[in-house]
Amino acid sequence: MNIRILNSREDLNATAAAVIASLLLSKPQAMLGLATGSTPIGIYQHLADMYRKEQVSFARAYSVNLDEYVGLPPEHPQSYRSFMNEHLFQHIDIPISHTHVPDGNAVDLAAECAAHEQAILDHGPVDLQLLGIGHNGHIGFNEPGHSLAGATHVVDLKESTRSANARFFGEIDAVPRQAVTMGVGTILKAKQIILVAFGADKADIIKQALTGPVTTECPASLLQCHPNVLILLDQKAGGWFN
Repeated sequence: MNIRILNSREDLNATAAAVIASLLLSKPQAMLGLATGSTPIGIYQHLADMYRKEQVSFARAYSVNLDEYVGLPPEHPQSYRSFMNEHLFQHIDIPISHTHVPDGNAVDLAAECAAHEQAILDHGPVDLQLLGIGHNGHIGFNEPGHSLAGATHVVDLKESTRSANARFFGEIDAVPRQAVTMGVGTILKAKQIILVAFGADKADIIKQALTGPVTTECPASLLQCHPNVLILLDQKAGGWFN
């Protein structure tokens, strides 16, 4: 596990984008595992800027997203399909047919979970998986619990997770109670993982995930079992690390 403490959020975003771009330069048809939420927005802005400067192309790449809310149609402004279109896909040259975001509004969610796994099998394995981390240690929407599902599945969201995401919806009652998420087993099959965290409010859970026991009660702690993980932290999130 490689832990890097960057001087600023801007440096962190640039570093993560450079790693992704380097992969695409060496393997243009790479499959990228992508995340949503506030954490990766700056990274996607850097990648879009690199594309505009003709420093990288996504034309042959594939992407698969970690998760999606259940019950939101793809065109809903808070769906993760809308998020990806707004913050990355419409700014680069990746064919939309090469992007796979789970359909949380599917009639048959079990079949949608299976289709998500199949998309990875068809074009994967995932070469690089980008992750954030929740305040309770969740990665994707894999919430703490006595056990964790390995493959893509439907999960009930913790109230703490819904509260954290309420700022995007205006009120907690508007936040869906379930999501489709890539399982921890699928995440750990990625060849490389980048975990990104900002801010003092993430310092305690980052320390727990990286130095505490490996336990399903802190899903991010399972990253300790992966052979190729890059941890990128700003000074506040990494202040505990010497």
